[in-house]
Amino acid sequence: MTEFTPLASLIGGMMIGLSAVLLMLWEGRIAGISGIASRLLPPYRDGAFLSRFGFVIGLVAAPFAMMALTGHQVEQTVSSNIPLMLGAGLLVGFGSAWGHGCTSGHGVCGLSRLSARSFVATAVFMATAFVTVFFARHVLGG
Repeated sequence: MTEFTPLASLIGGMMIGLSAVLLMLWEGRIAGISGIASRLLPPYRDGAFLSRFGFVIGLVAAPFAMMALTGHQVEQTVSSNIPLMLGAGLLVGFGSAWGHGCTSGHGVCGLSRLSARSFVATAVFMATAFVTVFFARHVLGG
């Protein structure tokens, strides 16, 4: 079972919200990770490659920064089941493309802008997550 960490979750949520606000303020862009990451590949349509690259590097560097600041390892559980991970990655990619955005774009930025499309998208991916966890834990016994 995942450990309940309300303070760390609150601080993390505030940092995500702050980064989304700052990106909107400075760049006029939504902090949707799937859109930012997909626009790192050619063809380049605007001059925002460096800001996108910096955003993604920040995501990758964050756990290392936390380890340096706290002296504790960042704990993360990743499945060793490669076919499962490949399937999950393909489903997430397909869902992001089909839903015209990801959890960060719709769930953080879209909901804060009161977007009806983002509300529906967030409801769909949250319901899917609930069903998946229920199925994996209670039906498959994982």
